[in-house]
Amino acid sequence: MADELVFYTNPMSRGRIVRWMLEEVGAPYRTEIMDYATTLKGPEYLAINPMGKVPAIRHGDVVVTEAAAICAYLADAFPQAGLAPPVGDKRRGTYYRWLFFGAGPVEQATAVGALGIEIKPEQKRMMGFGDKADTLNAMESAIAGRTYILGDQFSAADVYLGSQIGWGLQFGSIEKRPVFVAYNERLQRRPAAVRAREIDDALIAQPAAAS
Repeated sequence: MADELVFYTNPMSRGRIVRWMLEEVGAPYRTEIMDYATTLKGPEYLAINPMGKVPAIRHGDVVVTEAAAICAYLADAFPQAGLAPPVGDKRRGTYYRWLFFGAGPVEQATAVGALGIEIKPEQKRMMGFGDKADTLNAMESAIAGRTYILGDQFSAADVYLGSQIGWGLQFGSIEKRPVFVAYNERLQRRPAAVRAREIDDALIAQPAAAS
């Protein structure tokens, strides 16, 4: 019997990234909805993720937290989905580069911006992301002139970085540059992305699920 795949999430969280990834993978999974006021900080879930945050997955005996790590893990655990270049393929370097760029500089730049913190020129070298302009310019270089990060091949890197771009465009933390808007529109049309949104949006409509 295949190892059970369990997804711990809340529909109003970064778990939406992993939901999309799971729908792209196409493997069966069971969802556990975590409640912010109760179960998320309960001892049972803290044994899964001591941070008391979602998302997380349990695949058999393996527990993975952090959305980018989960995307990378699922791409390798289910290679038949074709969501990562195979080991030995030189494109794997590009894939890792931009997947974790999304988890590092992009996440940091948008979070710092949301807090209203301005990075002074003399502080840029202290920050892993430099400043927001540096981050956005680098991110644009990853997708300019390409359908996806790896060219014509969609990958887990697009799931993660694309989610960051989509949220940033929605909430105003990322400039609406034509490259970002067009890339986001391509990704949002993917059937798996549509299914994932529909699942999570339906859960949000249930008050107990999003409390």
